[in-house]
This record gives sequence, C-alpha cells and structure tokens, in this order.
Amino acid sequence: MPIALIGPEPIRRQPGRYREILEAAGFDLVYPEGEGTPTEAQLRQMLPQADVVMAGGEKYTAELMDLAPKVKVLARTGVGFDAIDIAAATQRNIAVTIAPGTNQESVAEQAFALLLGLTRKIAYYDAIIRSGRWERDVVSPIRGKTLGLVGLGRIGRAMVPRALAFGMNVIAFDTIADPDFDVKHGLQRMLFENLLAEADVVSLHLPATPETRGLMNKQTFAKMKRGAILLNTARGPLVNEIDLLEALESGQIGGAGLDVFDPEPPLPTNPLLQHPRVVSSPHVAGIDSKSMDDMATLAAQCMVEVAQGHWPIPCMVNPELAARAL
Repeated sequence: MPIALIGPEPIRRQPGRYREILEAAGFDLVYPEGEGTPTEAQLRQMLPQADVVMAGGEKYTAELMDLAPKVKVLARTGVGFDAIDIAAATQRNIAVTIAPGTNQESVAEQAFALLLGLTRKIAYYDAIIRSGRWERDVVSPIRGKTLGLVGLGRIGRAMVPRALAFGMNVIAFDTIADPDFDVKHGLQRMLFENLLAEADVVSLHLPATPETRGLMNKQTFAKMKRGAILLNTARGPLVNEIDLLEALESGQIGGAGLDVFDPEPPLPTNPLLQHPRVVSSPHVAGIDSKSMDDMATLAAQCMVEVAQGHWPIPCMVNPELAARAL
C-alpha cells in the first residue's frame, strides 16, 4: 500500500476530508511522532518509505529529497513555498504544489486582530485588569486612517473589504495591475516609497524571495509616517528585526503586529517579544478550522492527482514537469 506522510501538526491524526480523499485512493497515512514541526531526524527516518508528502512548515532540502526516491509530490498546506528547494525538487521530478485560494480570509482576519490588538491596547488592558488594576486611556481609532497594502495578491485583496468596513482608506503597491478591482473598491495604487509616506498602517503581503528579504529596514522605516504601524503576516525575512526594534525605540514606528519572525520560532531573548508596542502570534494567521480543512483537502487532491499520473497545474509551483512529461 502506498504511503502518504502527513507533516502539518494541526491535522495529524485528526478526522477530515483530506483523510477520506487519501484513504479512498488507497494510501496508508503515517505521521511524525510528538508535537510541533517534524524534525530533520524524523524526516530522514520517514521519507524513504513515503510515496507522497503533505508538507507544513518543515524544510525540504536537496539532501532530504535524496532520501525520498519514491516521493512524487510535496503538497504544501499553504501558499508559501520558501521552505522547499524548488530547483532540487524539479530536478528530481517531484511536483511541488500549494493550496491557493484556501487561507486568505484567515490571514486577513488575523492581520486585523493584530491591528486592533495594538490600537485598542487589548493585551495591555487584559494584563492590567487581571492584575487587579483599573486603568483607562484614550486610544487611537483605525477609522479614517490609511492602510497601505504592500502586495495585492489573494491575501492583500482580502484585506481591502475589511479595511473599508472599518472606515479606512486603502492604498496599495503591486507590480500587477487590475483596474477593475481598483475601481470596484475605490483603491489607489502608488509607488512603494509613496505608500510608505502616506500610510498610517503598512501591511506586508509578499512572498519571501532574495529580492524581498529585508524589505523593511532602517531606510524604509525612515520613509514611513512617524508613528505608523507595521503588520507582517507574510514572512519573517521581509523585516530586518534589528532595524525594527530601533525604529520602535525611537518612535518612528508606533507599533508592530507580527505573526512571523526570522528565525522561527523566535529566540526567547528576542527583544521584540518583550516590547510593549509589539503584539505577536506564532505564525498562525493562515490557520483556522475552515482554512486548515480547505488547505489539507486541496493538498490531498493534488497528492492523489500526481500519484495517478495527472498534473494539478493551477496548484503547481513547478509546472514545467508537466511539459517535460509530454
């Protein structure tokens, strides 16, 4: 019986549509022991027996792929793929798939949770009232403020109607034009530098690439409106954390809502974790009960398609494998 290795912790040994799809296709499901992201040692032990893999946040290097001669597909439950060596996978005829259209609503909700957590001082008030104190302060609203979206893919677009519902103005930077979307939502696009100068809240929605690494740094923070808020629910490497801390300390940045760090998990000594104007979460923006089920279901469908000799082109990161097979 072919083996499907299931890596993502939130769905391990849990019932769901993904299990039904894989079991109906004749797969035996195996899971890493324990909690958390699968370790390299666990992957080294389990990959040689696997035929297909459902991948979470764990890294898949060329060396690990060499230990997986039977693996036909690495199916990510998410839309990012920076943890997988795509060139190595393509060289070894391993399809890499993602789950587009499954988690953008969840990420957008978390981004606004972080924003409201900062502006309404939720964590601070919760802590003081639990301590027996009763303090009230005048907080700053988000209505009437300008949200600057850096990246207008599925997640960035999911931010727009939520921002409008809160009474915010929305501006965006993206290299791909879509006049119909802009007109429908009254969205203004502008150059990255102009967005930084105009936005009261800058929200990042870009993939981690060599070009975007350290996008937010001392120079770009200096171009932002003083006291503006930074949200990062995309990838940790987009932000230079040392420069962010300096900008927070100087007051150039008024607060940061961070779902992602570099590295992950962050070191306990990371000063951002103790900063009073930082609200954080452990890379969970794309994970809620519905999005996780949707992501796992689509990943399972991709796994079955590839195993049966088909190519799920809309989900493939390396669709050149399909052309190569012709």
